[in-house]
Amino acid sequence: MTERLFQRDAYLKVCAATVIASHADGIILDRTVFYPLGGGQPGDTGLLRLDRGEIQIVDSRHGREGQLVHVPVPDSPLPNVGDEVEAVIDWDRRYAHMRMHTGLHLLGVALPYGVTGGNITAARSRLDFDMPESVDKAETQAQLNRLIRENHPVDSFWIDEDELEARPELIRTMSVRPPRGVGKIRLLRITDIDLQPCGGTHVRTTGEIGPLKITRIEKKGRRNRRVYVEFDSGQDA
Repeated sequence: MTERLFQRDAYLKVCAATVIASHADGIILDRTVFYPLGGGQPGDTGLLRLDRGEIQIVDSRHGREGQLVHVPVPDSPLPNVGDEVEAVIDWDRRYAHMRMHTGLHLLGVALPYGVTGGNITAARSRLDFDMPESVDKAETQAQLNRLIRENHPVDSFWIDEDELEARPELIRTMSVRPPRGVGKIRLLRITDIDLQPCGGTHVRTTGEIGPLKITRIEKKGRRNRRVYVEFDSGQDA
Protein backbone atom coordinates (compact mmCIF):
# COMPACT_ATOMS: atom_id res chain seq x y z
CA MET A 1 0.00 0.00 0.00
CA THR A 2 0.99 3.61 -0.54
CA GLU A 3 1.19 5.60 2.70
CA ARG A 4 -1.11 8.58 2.18
CA LEU A 5 0.48 11.41 4.08
CA PHE A 6 -2.25 13.89 3.10
CA GLN A 7 -4.70 12.01 5.32
CA ARG A 8 -2.71 13.09 8.38
CA ASP A 9 -1.69 16.54 7.17
CA ALA A 10 -3.26 18.09 4.08
CA TYR A 11 -0.76 20.98 4.24
CA LEU A 12 2.25 18.83 3.35
CA LYS A 13 3.56 20.01 -0.01
CA VAL A 14 6.53 17.67 -0.47
CA CYS A 15 7.86 14.35 0.79
CA ALA A 16 10.72 11.96 0.18
CA ALA A 17 9.65 8.58 -1.22
CA THR A 18 10.87 5.41 -2.89
CA VAL A 19 9.60 4.07 -6.22
CA ILE A 20 7.99 0.65 -5.72
CA ALA A 21 6.54 0.25 -9.23
CA SER A 22 7.04 2.04 -12.54
CA HIS A 23 5.16 1.18 -15.72
CA ALA A 24 3.09 2.61 -18.56
CA ASP A 25 0.07 3.19 -16.30
CA GLY A 26 2.06 5.36 -13.90
CA ILE A 27 4.46 5.51 -10.99
CA ILE A 28 3.76 4.07 -7.54
CA LEU A 29 5.60 5.28 -4.45
CA ASP A 30 5.81 3.85 -0.96
CA ARG A 31 4.43 7.16 0.41
CA THR A 32 3.02 10.33 -1.11
CA VAL A 33 1.50 13.76 -0.57
CA PHE A 34 -0.52 13.48 -3.81
CA TYR A 35 -4.30 13.19 -3.38
CA PRO A 36 -5.94 10.77 -5.89
CA LEU A 37 -9.11 11.54 -7.84
CA GLY A 38 -12.15 10.75 -5.71
CA GLY A 39 -15.13 12.15 -3.86
CA GLY A 40 -15.59 14.84 -6.51
CA GLN A 41 -12.09 16.22 -5.85
CA PRO A 42 -9.53 16.12 -8.69
CA GLY A 43 -6.29 14.22 -8.37
CA ASP A 44 -3.23 16.29 -7.57
CA THR A 45 -0.67 17.35 -10.16
CA GLY A 46 2.96 18.28 -9.60
CA LEU A 47 6.31 16.65 -10.15
CA LEU A 48 8.71 13.96 -8.99
CA ARG A 49 12.32 15.10 -8.56
CA LEU A 50 15.14 12.64 -9.12
CA ASP A 51 18.90 13.07 -9.19
CA ARG A 52 18.77 12.95 -12.98
CA GLY A 53 15.85 15.33 -13.53
CA GLU A 54 12.14 15.86 -13.00
CA ILE A 55 8.98 14.02 -14.09
CA GLN A 56 5.81 16.07 -14.49
CA ILE A 57 2.74 14.43 -12.92
CA VAL A 58 -0.56 15.32 -14.62
CA ASP A 59 -2.96 13.25 -12.49
CA SER A 60 -3.18 11.00 -9.44
CA ARG A 61 -5.46 7.96 -9.27
CA HIS A 62 -6.36 5.09 -6.99
CA GLY A 63 -4.55 1.89 -7.95
CA ARG A 64 -4.87 -1.72 -6.93
CA GLU A 65 -4.61 -2.99 -3.37
CA GLY A 66 -4.34 0.43 -1.78
CA GLN A 67 -1.70 1.75 -4.14
CA LEU A 68 -1.78 5.29 -5.53
CA VAL A 69 -0.77 5.89 -9.14
CA HIS A 70 1.06 9.06 -10.17
CA VAL A 71 0.32 9.60 -13.86
CA PRO A 72 3.22 11.26 -15.76
CA VAL A 73 3.14 13.29 -18.94
CA PRO A 74 2.84 10.81 -21.85
CA ASP A 75 6.16 9.43 -23.11
CA SER A 76 8.03 10.63 -20.02
CA PRO A 77 11.12 8.60 -19.08
CA LEU A 78 10.13 6.44 -16.12
CA PRO A 79 12.13 6.01 -12.91
CA ASN A 80 13.49 2.65 -11.82
CA VAL A 81 12.12 0.62 -8.94
CA GLY A 82 14.12 1.58 -5.87
CA ASP A 83 14.85 5.15 -7.02
CA GLU A 84 14.60 7.81 -4.35
CA VAL A 85 12.39 10.74 -5.35
CA GLU A 86 10.99 13.95 -3.94
CA ALA A 87 7.22 14.19 -4.55
CA VAL A 88 6.03 17.80 -4.92
CA ILE A 89 2.41 18.81 -5.44
CA ASP A 90 1.11 21.89 -7.25
CA TRP A 91 0.26 23.58 -3.96
CA ASP A 92 -1.77 26.53 -5.31
CA ARG A 93 -4.10 24.15 -7.15
CA ARG A 94 -4.40 21.76 -4.18
CA TYR A 95 -5.06 24.58 -1.72
CA ALA A 96 -7.86 25.90 -3.93
CA HIS A 97 -9.36 22.39 -3.88
CA MET A 98 -9.06 22.29 -0.08
CA ARG A 99 -10.86 25.62 0.27
CA MET A 100 -13.54 24.63 -2.24
CA HIS A 101 -14.11 21.21 -0.71
CA THR A 102 -14.56 22.66 2.76
CA GLY A 103 -16.83 25.34 1.32
CA LEU A 104 -19.07 22.68 -0.19
CA HIS A 105 -19.45 21.10 3.23
CA LEU A 106 -20.69 24.47 4.49
CA LEU A 107 -23.04 24.73 1.52
CA GLY A 108 -24.48 21.41 2.70
CA VAL A 109 -24.99 22.97 6.13
CA ALA A 110 -26.80 25.94 4.59
CA LEU A 111 -28.88 23.54 2.47
CA PRO A 112 -29.60 20.51 4.69
CA TYR A 113 -30.76 18.15 1.95
CA GLY A 114 -29.41 14.88 0.64
CA VAL A 115 -26.50 15.28 -1.78
CA THR A 116 -26.90 13.48 -5.10
CA GLY A 117 -23.66 14.54 -6.78
CA GLY A 118 -20.89 17.09 -6.91
CA ASN A 119 -17.72 18.28 -8.58
CA ILE A 120 -14.77 20.38 -7.46
CA THR A 121 -12.36 22.49 -9.49
CA ALA A 122 -9.98 25.26 -8.50
CA ALA A 123 -12.25 27.85 -10.13
CA ARG A 124 -15.84 26.63 -9.78
CA SER A 125 -17.61 23.80 -7.97
CA ARG A 126 -21.11 22.42 -7.60
CA LEU A 127 -23.32 20.26 -5.44
CA ASP A 128 -26.53 18.54 -6.50
CA PHE A 129 -29.25 18.32 -3.86
CA ASP A 130 -32.33 16.16 -3.44
CA MET A 131 -34.34 19.38 -3.18
CA PRO A 132 -37.83 19.57 -4.73
CA GLU A 133 -38.08 23.38 -4.57
CA SER A 134 -35.47 26.01 -5.33
CA VAL A 135 -34.13 28.38 -2.67
CA ASP A 136 -33.31 32.06 -2.59
CA LYS A 137 -29.82 32.44 -4.00
CA ALA A 138 -28.95 35.65 -2.13
CA GLU A 139 -30.14 34.33 1.23
CA THR A 140 -28.27 31.05 0.79
CA GLN A 141 -25.07 32.88 -0.20
CA ALA A 142 -25.37 35.15 2.84
CA GLN A 143 -25.76 32.13 5.13
CA LEU A 144 -22.83 30.35 3.48
CA ASN A 145 -20.53 33.33 3.94
CA ARG A 146 -21.68 33.79 7.52
CA LEU A 147 -20.55 30.23 8.25
CA ILE A 148 -17.21 31.01 6.61
CA ARG A 149 -16.72 34.17 8.66
CA GLU A 150 -17.45 32.33 11.90
CA ASN A 151 -14.10 30.58 11.33
CA HIS A 152 -15.12 27.15 12.60
CA PRO A 153 -12.29 24.67 13.32
CA VAL A 154 -12.09 21.74 10.90
CA ASP A 155 -10.60 18.35 11.71
CA SER A 156 -10.96 14.66 10.92
CA PHE A 157 -10.84 11.36 12.75
CA TRP A 158 -11.43 7.67 12.09
CA ILE A 159 -14.21 5.39 13.28
CA ASP A 160 -14.88 1.69 12.86
CA GLU A 161 -17.03 0.68 9.94
CA ASP A 162 -19.51 -0.91 12.36
CA GLU A 163 -19.96 2.41 14.12
CA LEU A 164 -20.88 4.09 10.84
CA GLU A 165 -23.39 1.30 10.14
CA ALA A 166 -25.01 2.13 13.48
CA ARG A 167 -25.17 5.84 12.59
CA PRO A 168 -26.57 6.01 9.03
CA GLU A 169 -27.63 9.64 9.56
CA LEU A 170 -23.97 10.63 9.12
CA ILE A 171 -24.09 9.78 5.42
CA ARG A 172 -25.28 12.80 3.42
CA THR A 173 -24.31 11.61 -0.05
CA MET A 174 -27.04 9.63 -1.80
CA SER A 175 -25.15 8.71 -4.99
CA VAL A 176 -21.84 7.56 -3.47
CA ARG A 177 -21.56 5.51 -0.29
CA PRO A 178 -18.45 5.18 1.88
CA PRO A 179 -16.31 2.14 1.00
CA ARG A 180 -17.12 -1.13 2.73
CA GLY A 181 -14.72 -3.78 3.94
CA VAL A 182 -11.92 -1.35 4.78
CA GLY A 183 -12.38 -1.49 8.57
CA LYS A 184 -11.97 2.24 9.23
CA ILE A 185 -13.90 5.23 7.88
CA ARG A 186 -12.60 8.81 7.99
CA LEU A 187 -15.02 11.47 9.25
CA LEU A 188 -14.73 15.20 8.61
CA ARG A 189 -15.89 17.42 11.47
CA ILE A 190 -16.59 21.16 11.35
CA THR A 191 -17.13 21.88 15.06
CA ASP A 192 -20.75 20.98 15.84
CA ILE A 193 -22.27 21.94 12.48
CA ASP A 194 -21.08 19.17 10.16
CA LEU A 195 -19.97 15.57 10.67
CA GLN A 196 -19.87 13.08 7.80
CA PRO A 197 -17.61 10.57 6.03
CA CYS A 198 -15.14 12.27 3.70
CA GLY A 199 -11.71 11.29 2.44
CA GLY A 200 -10.87 14.61 0.81
CA THR A 201 -8.46 17.35 1.82
CA HIS A 202 -9.68 20.38 3.75
CA VAL A 203 -8.51 23.60 5.37
CA ARG A 204 -8.02 23.85 9.14
CA THR A 205 -10.58 26.62 9.68
CA THR A 206 -13.52 27.80 7.60
CA GLY A 207 -12.12 31.34 7.54
CA GLU A 208 -9.41 30.12 5.16
CA ILE A 209 -12.02 29.46 2.49
CA GLY A 210 -12.59 33.15 1.78
CA PRO A 211 -15.78 34.59 0.32
CA LEU A 212 -17.85 32.42 -2.01
CA LYS A 213 -20.61 33.39 -4.38
CA ILE A 214 -23.44 31.24 -5.64
CA THR A 215 -23.49 31.88 -9.37
CA ARG A 216 -26.65 29.96 -10.21
CA ILE A 217 -29.11 27.30 -9.13
CA GLU A 218 -30.37 24.95 -11.84
CA LYS A 219 -33.32 22.59 -11.87
CA LYS A 220 -31.99 19.20 -13.01
CA GLY A 221 -35.05 17.07 -12.28
CA ARG A 222 -38.27 16.88 -10.29
CA ARG A 223 -36.33 16.55 -7.05
CA ASN A 224 -32.88 17.76 -8.02
CA ARG A 225 -31.29 21.22 -7.86
CA ARG A 226 -27.70 21.97 -8.87
CA VAL A 227 -25.94 24.78 -7.01
CA TYR A 228 -22.77 26.35 -8.46
CA VAL A 229 -20.24 28.26 -6.31
CA GLU A 230 -17.11 30.23 -7.12
CA PHE A 231 -14.51 32.18 -5.17
CA ASP A 232 -15.55 35.82 -4.85
CA SER A 233 -12.23 37.66 -4.81
CA GLY A 234 -13.89 41.07 -4.96
CA GLN A 235 -15.85 40.70 -1.72
CA ASP A 236 -15.32 40.11 1.96
CA ALA A 237 -16.94 36.90 3.22
